[in-house]
Amino acid sequence: MSIQAPNSVDEDKEAAVMDRYSRGAQASEAALCCPISYDAELLRVIPGEIIERDYGCGDPSQFVHEGDVVLDLGSGGGKICYIASQLVGPAGRVVGVDLNAEMLALAREHQPEVARKLGYDNVEFHRARIQDLALDLDKFDEHLRSHPVRSASDMLEAERHADHLRREHPLIKTESIDIVLSNCVLNLVRPEDKEQLFREIYRVLRVGGRAAISDIVSDEPVPERMHVDPELWSGCISGAYEEKAFLRAFLDTGFHGVEMVKRDEQSWQTVQGIEFRSVTVLAYKGKDGPCFEHNQAVVYRGPFSEIHDDDGHTYRRGERIAVCEKTYRLLSQPPYQDFFYFIEPRTTVNPMNVQPLDCLRTVARHLRETKGLDYDATTPPRRTSCCGPDETC
Repeated sequence: MSIQAPNSVDEDKEAAVMDRYSRGAQASEAALCCPISYDAELLRVIPGEIIERDYGCGDPSQFVHEGDVVLDLGSGGGKICYIASQLVGPAGRVVGVDLNAEMLALAREHQPEVARKLGYDNVEFHRARIQDLALDLDKFDEHLRSHPVRSASDMLEAERHADHLRREHPLIKTESIDIVLSNCVLNLVRPEDKEQLFREIYRVLRVGGRAAISDIVSDEPVPERMHVDPELWSGCISGAYEEKAFLRAFLDTGFHGVEMVKRDEQSWQTVQGIEFRSVTVLAYKGKDGPCFEHNQAVVYRGPFSEIHDDDGHTYRRGERIAVCEKTYRLLSQPPYQDFFYFIEPRTTVNPMNVQPLDCLRTVARHLRETKGLDYDATTPPRRTSCCGPDETC
């Protein structure tokens, strides 16, 4: 645990966020949300009090699959968690994390009712900062009640205990989550904590997992004069990422397949000429690791003459491009697989004899690398009917 001395501006921001969302847990505040269409069937089991006090700008839950382990960052009153609960089914699990005690109380209050309606209970709610998912603040509070901080020595001991909890009893374990959701919350995190926030999202996801994040972004950088306004900050304005910087944050963390799956055409709000709108980004974890040669190739289908991926590969329409086994595997999965044809070698490469492949350059795959140098087969035409079922042409 590293305790930094926040400046007065940071204190004002955090106080404004906590106060505004605490009030939002008691009564609906329309200024905190965008118009969103949810599946009405999934809302039937959710109490009206939660629906009225939900503050979001998108629906990232639509990317949840049956059986998933889901983590919702900034879960608030629990609406997205209870939607995800139905999508994952009894075999899945949903974890909601929020810092605001009032919002957590609202979510937990109705948990037995929702579980009764569904016939199962697969949701849990915890108090934590979303940029520090290893530290369970409820457990830390228990320690502080019996070990109050009254001196610098007490503070250092508290820091040591917080580090112990992170290490030995992490709230969210590394690589334990299939999909991380968040709905209009990342913009509330201080700029200096945002990089750590993305690292935490990446840490807790399993290899092959994904993040579906809905948030407010700006069409140009937000000036400092707006950053220091607590009201604009708590209203999801001042802390918004610039649109291209939001996408860049996923790439810089190591995600691949980063896709803007929703972008509102109309801005949600315009402040001093800057447009703020809702976007939803879907991104995947799993491109870490070395590159090995397996004589595999991919063929880009089009419609563009060529495309470039985030690792510097160029795929020219209709041309066999050599790729390593890792890239071949990634391209054969969402969100890429519909853009390529995949070519395996006739003879599988012995895993004991694989060689590293330089993926920093794009090379066309020679046909004989996949067919084999000695391949000289002659085959008869495939026996298929050129006519329809009634044999009329």
